[in-house]
Amino acid sequence: MITLSQLTEFLGWASIINIAYLLLATIVIAFMKGTISSIHSRIFRVEGKKLDAMYFSFLSNYKIATLVFIVVPYISLKMMGQ
Repeated sequence: MITLSQLTEFLGWASIINIAYLLLATIVIAFMKGTISSIHSRIFRVEGKKLDAMYFSFLSNYKIATLVFIVVPYISLKMMGQ
């Protein structure tokens, strides 16, 4: 069985990893948009304007999922003293 302190540590590291990935994805999309868009439009046959909306949707959904399922439980466990 996993203890509360192990779960807290796991969620802490998962928070760091997911936030780092979110920042990396945001930076790559912001600074390499032309290259990334051309690759994705060829692979998935999607127009550039639709890709912009898809990128924004991906980043926002990933951020919400990370906050709801990883960061908030971690903060709750830390507040409980674990």
